[in-house]
Formats: sequence, C-alpha cells, structure tokens
Amino acid sequence: MANPSRGEIYWLDWNLARGSEQAGVRPALVIQNDIANRNDRFPNIVVLTLSRKGRLRPDGTPIATHVPIEPSPVNGLSDLSYVKCEQIMTISKDRLQNLLGRVDDEVLTEIEKALRLHLAL
Repeated sequence: MANPSRGEIYWLDWNLARGSEQAGVRPALVIQNDIANRNDRFPNIVVLTLSRKGRLRPDGTPIATHVPIEPSPVNGLSDLSYVKCEQIMTISKDRLQNLLGRVDDEVLTEIEKALRLHLAL
C-alpha cells in the first residue's frame, strides 16, 4: 500500500461485515493523521464509511453525523455520497484498494465537526 493521506478516499472491501456494518466494496475516507498513516510501524489506519444513502431525522432534517459530498473530479465520486461519521473503523492498511480521490478542506472541516459531535469532544 502506498502512503495514504488524511482526507483521501479509497475503495475498500468491507467484508466480512456484521450487524449493520458496511458490507461489500465501497469507498472509505482516511481520517487518521498523516504521521501514523506514513509510519510503517503502524499497520492499521482509521477510516470513515461512505454511502450513497444519507438518513434524515423524523422531522426531515439531516443527521448531523452524515456529511454530504457532491461528486467531483477531485474526489472521484460519481454520486452524491455521505460520510457516516458515526461509523469509524480501524482497519489494516492492506485493505485499502484503489485511490478514488480526496475531499477538499471545506468538507474535511465539516467531517471534523461531525466527529467532534459524535464523540462528544
């Protein structure tokens, strides 16, 4: 695996999923810091799941931990997708497949806000 960077989106094989975990081959966003990402002594990496399905609260407002990403040539997504900040996973770096692209700084800031909310930081 090359040196992944915070904010990059990779294809990842989520199998073998359990319960309501993501399953199949789908995108994941690298959220771990770049010092750990590039250190060969840290074989794991922290990612967030992406989905084309975002959920709404009963009142019709978006869930605060689902950050929308519009598709663009930079991020490599072909459809509106949602970073699900409540689905934080630590995986082996070996599970990362092809690089799709990366999110811009504005989206990364929104993801950081959603993570702080979810983790009560």
